Amino acid sequence: MEKEYDFLVLGSGIGGLSFAIKAAELGTVAVVTKKSKVESNTNHAQGGIAAVTDNNDSFESHINDTLKSGAGLCKEDVVRFVVTEGPERIKELIEWGVNFTKEGDNTSGAYDLGREGGHSRRRVLHAEDLTGREIERALIEKAALQKNITIYENFFSIDLICKSKLTGHKEEEDRCLGAYVFDVDKNIVHTFRAKFVMIATGGSGKVYLITTNPDIATGDGVAMAYRAGAEIANMGFIQFHPTCLYHPAAKSFLISEAVRGEGAVLKLKNGSTFMEKYHTMKSLAPRDVVAKAIDTELKKSGDEYVILDITHMSKEFLVKRFPYIYNRCLEFGIDMAVDPIPVVPAAHYQCGGVLVNPFGQTSIDRLFAFGEVACTGLHGANRLASNSLLEALVFTHRAFKKAKELLPAVAKESLLIPPWDPKGATESDESIMVSHNWEEIRMCMWNYVGIVRSDKRLERAKRRIDMIIREIEEYYHNFTITTNLLELRNIAIVARIIIECSCLRKESRGLHYNLDYPERDDVNWIKDTVVKKD
Repeated sequence: MEKEYDFLVLGSGIGGLSFAIKAAELGTVAVVTKKSKVESNTNHAQGGIAAVTDNNDSFESHINDTLKSGAGLCKEDVVRFVVTEGPERIKELIEWGVNFTKEGDNTSGAYDLGREGGHSRRRVLHAEDLTGREIERALIEKAALQKNITIYENFFSIDLICKSKLTGHKEEEDRCLGAYVFDVDKNIVHTFRAKFVMIATGGSGKVYLITTNPDIATGDGVAMAYRAGAEIANMGFIQFHPTCLYHPAAKSFLISEAVRGEGAVLKLKNGSTFMEKYHTMKSLAPRDVVAKAIDTELKKSGDEYVILDITHMSKEFLVKRFPYIYNRCLEFGIDMAVDPIPVVPAAHYQCGGVLVNPFGQTSIDRLFAFGEVACTGLHGANRLASNSLLEALVFTHRAFKKAKELLPAVAKESLLIPPWDPKGATESDESIMVSHNWEEIRMCMWNYVGIVRSDKRLERAKRRIDMIIREIEEYYHNFTITTNLLELRNIAIVARIIIECSCLRKESRGLHYNLDYPERDDVNWIKDTVVKKD
């Protein structure tokens, strides 16, 4: 069945929903999400949004902090417009109903601003310690009021539909016409046609064995864009969050960087501190420094984890500032006010993604990307904490303005889009292949393409992932699709892109550390690593 809209938005996080809310004034909008509309990376964001909202702060300070964290690879013009346009986007969120935490018990005064690693000032707005959930709530309620928005839950995007694939002619500038989307509940594939397609599908943390990301983070948007022929950049820069709760039942629960911002100190199991050996900011150093330091110390000591100690703060303060984290830790027998928290690094955020210009446009005409799925130039080689939600808001607004400018000249595409063709695929009883390859990919990436890499490890990973991809593609073309198969196909492609970008960069910078090239090379490598499907 073919469905036609002015705008097709893939993803229901902060980027997808905020774009949909604005685009609804221009035309019809379809929001496609593979789970429920509330299930997104945004919903799991604890820390907050970094923005200059205090008189003691400045744009230049936020810009410099971002550039410093990005290890020389940020695009300064992008950093400047994201930081300077940020406060207006924060104001808009508040007008839409987002309730950020105020200072003390004051419900009408100044906002309570947190500080996180790499920030020289307190500038992180938050809603207690579940900022993402509060933003998602407000955006869903706002979207529900827009008559032009239709949200399709449990609809999994399979592949983008591009003009070159339909005509068989590779044009100088290809055009995106829509997407094939799998209706999970009814087990059928729909054709979605749109004047503009927006990818806002989030990140790819599930490519790694240990991650802070929800199960939906399988890199679907990057994989779809790559298969369509879009340029992908800097996927070697995978940010590992330094402090993931170490507990067998916790399923990679994140301990927000804001805990260190409020004075928590990283220590070894024996109680000794170590971050002073790695950075002048100690436990508040940027994430790449902290994650690498923990990884180094664990390899030296043989310990399974380090500890995060904030027991010097009162229980009253911790319960009020971190109610969610405090109560979750209690569920695992850890009282933050009394017990240091065992933590390990975990895959957290992709700083690369689908390469876009300052308006979120990809290398394919009428295909946009924003949020974690996109490589905008803001994060460089290492994302500054709490800059991601800000980036999504600013680029969403810029994409909306560009689409509004282009829409009057976009005529209805007359090219016939054929319906989805299963090509004789049959039901499979070999689900073990999916689960086995899923675990093998994640284990391979964790062991060989993690915090510390080498040419030998990368080459080993490349050989194994290439073999798995060939097996998956054969399986994909022979058997009917399932969500597990689609996600497996995507994480395999994303794993291969991460490896390729990592192999290309012959230096160590930010989140990419290669034992064979341990030094940063500002002569040859102040540039993006860009890959594209042949």
